[in-house]
Formats: sequence, C-alpha cells, structure tokens
Amino acid sequence: MSLKIFTNASLLLIMMLSSAITHAEATWIDVRSELEHRIDRIEGDVRISHSEIVQQASKLFPDKDTEIKLYCLSGGRAGKAMSALQEAGYSNVSNAGGIRDARKQRGLE
Repeated sequence: MSLKIFTNASLLLIMMLSSAITHAEATWIDVRSELEHRIDRIEGDVRISHSEIVQQASKLFPDKDTEIKLYCLSGGRAGKAMSALQEAGYSNVSNAGGIRDARKQRGLE
C-alpha cells in the first residue's frame, strides 16, 4: 500500500512540474542597441540586437516553440526581429511594441 501512495505522489509531482514547464512565462527580448539598453531597460530581460536575433536566439532558445515577446523603442525593429525568427521556424513569437508597451503589458508601469 505504501508503494502505491508513493507512486501516486510521484505521478502528481511529475504532472505539477510538467504543468509548470508548459505554462512558463514568456521570454522577453529587448532588440534595441546596447546603448539604448544601458540608458533604459527592464531588469532581467535578454538584450539581443535585432540584426543578430536569429543567431543568438537559436543558441539561447533552441526550442522553436519557446514563447518570445520582442520589443524595441517603437516596435519597428521588434517587427523585423519577429519576421526573422518566424522565417527561422520560431512559431510563438510576438511584437510587444516599444519598451513602454512592454512595461504596460507586464504591469510594470
């Protein structure tokens, strides 16, 4: 009987961990320049220049189903980065717009 309880508890733990991984928060990427990022940034976000997005994202996020939200100053470079990632096979990428938009979407502003 104790083995059955252990097995059920193990299965429950595995299901909870699987659910947590599946519902993980999105990865936020600032595609502005290093200088822009130094002046104003959202703490903890990854910064990858829009011109290097595919090369760097493929190293950092090899799972092409990773939820990625991109932002820049106004949304233009984020749009270019989104298109590049989609062409590279990323399926869960969105353009959050500018940094102020990203802050609002995350409840930081």
